[in-house]
Amino acid sequence: MSISTSNFGRTKDGAEVTKYTITNSRGLSVSALDYGAVITNLVVPDKDGTPADIVLGYDDVAGYEVNGCFFGAFIGRHGNRIGGAEFTLDGTVYKLEKNDGENNLHGGTPGYHQVMYQASAGDDSVTFTRVSPDMEQGYPGNLSISLTYTLTEENELRIDYEAKSDKDTLCNLTNHSYFNLKGHDGGDITDHKVWIKANGFTATSKDLIPDGNIVDVTGTPMDFRRKKAVSQDINADYEPLIMAGGYDHNYVLDKREGEIEKVAEVSEDTSGRTMEVYTDLPGMQMYSGNFIVKEDGKGGACYTKRTGICFETQFFPNSVNIPSFPSCVLKAGEDFRSTTIYKFV
Repeated sequence: MSISTSNFGRTKDGAEVTKYTITNSRGLSVSALDYGAVITNLVVPDKDGTPADIVLGYDDVAGYEVNGCFFGAFIGRHGNRIGGAEFTLDGTVYKLEKNDGENNLHGGTPGYHQVMYQASAGDDSVTFTRVSPDMEQGYPGNLSISLTYTLTEENELRIDYEAKSDKDTLCNLTNHSYFNLKGHDGGDITDHKVWIKANGFTATSKDLIPDGNIVDVTGTPMDFRRKKAVSQDINADYEPLIMAGGYDHNYVLDKREGEIEKVAEVSEDTSGRTMEVYTDLPGMQMYSGNFIVKEDGKGGACYTKRTGICFETQFFPNSVNIPSFPSCVLKAGEDFRSTTIYKFV
């Protein structure tokens, strides 16, 4: 196991950005920046041992300073959507940025993927820390954040989130990496085969805000309890798919509360790569890259619709406004801890 650093340029404000790269003995490596704690590269050997970078991203800081698609992004203070861009906590109404129509998406400005972090490297990990100040993005409380990426000899990329606030607040942290198991420049991902351990998904309004109902996946195109190609049903005449332009839905994971369990698997036949997803959170958004229009990516790649797929572990979207959903409220002084693992087998 080794870890190295390299200069990744400067932000428009003049901050020097460092890339941290962890490499294991089996040829797998992960790179992340102290700008945004963004995952820039994830190199995984294929079935013949040939390595390829399998996450979408950019070659320079300027790309990540825009990054409208959230490539590799660390998302907070609240991942996914909050309806009406507001919530009530302890009797106070908090109004958020309306950056997704009338709703709030992925926290607001500044995005957690667009600020600098303090970095500390270990033998097989790098930890990024920062305090998100009270009322940043409109959320109460000074939130102390620690995000650790660890690479293991078992080909696991482990993401450990820790946080603590001095006021009651929301805490729904996730990673927004787009995967393409053929390589980041491998084109359409609908040939990828997916399994998800979920009997239901959260129903939404037309603007993709959960309404509190959970839909049984049985007999619908949303059922991934048996592994199938994304292409099999993505264009089905099914209202939730039509509204989202493909898959962009929160799955209600069939797992024990608070336990780290395998909840998903994705594979691609030509490369022979398979990735497993583990989490202790109750939900996972599978997003098939429906809204990528034309992004100039790494190494001259051009990313377009459905050239990457996301598996964002999370509390359910809009849960703060739906009492029946598991709560993402973090009480003042309490410790938040969560783990997500992407494992290559």
